Amino acid sequence: MIVRQFINWVRTASAGERAEATRALARAWLISDLSDDDRAAAEGALLMQLDDPSPLVRRAMADVFARGMDAPAAIVQALSVDQPSVSLPILEHSPLLIDADLVDIVATGDCEVQCAIARRMRLPASVCAAIAEVGCAAAALELIENAYAELAPFSWDRIVERHGHLAAIRESMLVLEDLPAATRAALVAKLSDTLAQFVVARNWLSAERAGRIASEARDRSTIHIAARSRGEEMQGLVRHLRVTGQLTAGLILRALLSGNVELFDSALAELSDLPRARVSALLNDRGGASLHALLRRAGLPESTFAAFQVALDACHESGFVDSLEGAARLRRRMVERVLTHCETERGATEPLMILLRRFATESAREEARLFCDELAADEAVAPVYYDLAAA
Repeated sequence: MIVRQFINWVRTASAGERAEATRALARAWLISDLSDDDRAAAEGALLMQLDDPSPLVRRAMADVFARGMDAPAAIVQALSVDQPSVSLPILEHSPLLIDADLVDIVATGDCEVQCAIARRMRLPASVCAAIAEVGCAAAALELIENAYAELAPFSWDRIVERHGHLAAIRESMLVLEDLPAATRAALVAKLSDTLAQFVVARNWLSAERAGRIASEARDRSTIHIAARSRGEEMQGLVRHLRVTGQLTAGLILRALLSGNVELFDSALAELSDLPRARVSALLNDRGGASLHALLRRAGLPESTFAAFQVALDACHESGFVDSLEGAARLRRRMVERVLTHCETERGATEPLMILLRRFATESAREEARLFCDELAADEAVAPVYYDLAAA
């Protein structure tokens, strides 16, 4: 009887009145103890309201049914593909939408729709992959900030590839503690390229010089990332560097001159296709022949062999760096020792000498900066000590 009166009444009611009445009927369907006949009649009336010309009416149903596990599946499905002003609550909250539905809606929906899906409390890897592949930048940002999103490594990389040039995306990703090292390196590379293109477009630097500066900055950042990576994460980082062409002799030499033996070993293992344990054993051979054979198998230039040999000998004598901070910067004495040797080495090429001189300058400046920081810290502590003594 009530449903019949509702059907007759909505024919002449205003849009606002129809919306409120539809909201009440939807709540009754969810929480009231209706008989089977009344429930069927109410569902029929609600299905009829899907054809209401006013989005206010359909939005009223969406607001009520958005979080309901017992909501009518047919109505939820219809509301999910309605216009965004209606569908957003369903897309963001409804537990009745299956993964395939969400993937299809991501592929066909606009940015607002994609953002709503990216905010869902449970977001499986397949839906995350769809957003990473075709979603707008705003949806990617929502995905990054969603703690419940199951993002696979390839989805992270796809977001970097498509939207890594945007500052908001970079900032949101770089603050994540569990961001894969390979993804972090890809993000840094994207930033380096973006900055290089910017300064070249402004005619502040030549393309060649901007590219060199960007490359050096990228290598420094890579060493910092590697210093915080271990095990499988390190392997993934090294594999990424190889695929992207960043696993160069210069980067590997920088790793060794920073005392980062794990990155050095992993890089040679990746390039030589040998097990890591085998590479470590060869590097512990002090004779030199094993190292040269390994470097040759890894495809590194023979002109760099002497530099690697001297650097490795220096590492064996002084010990490898254990601290994260220490393994992230060049060690000045090692750099100067290698540079001095290569200056008297006939086989040293000019590109290698240029690289080592840049390393020497960088390590000297870094050491000076740390020295000044320590002096400033001591100066800040001294007044406190004198005040306490005077008291």
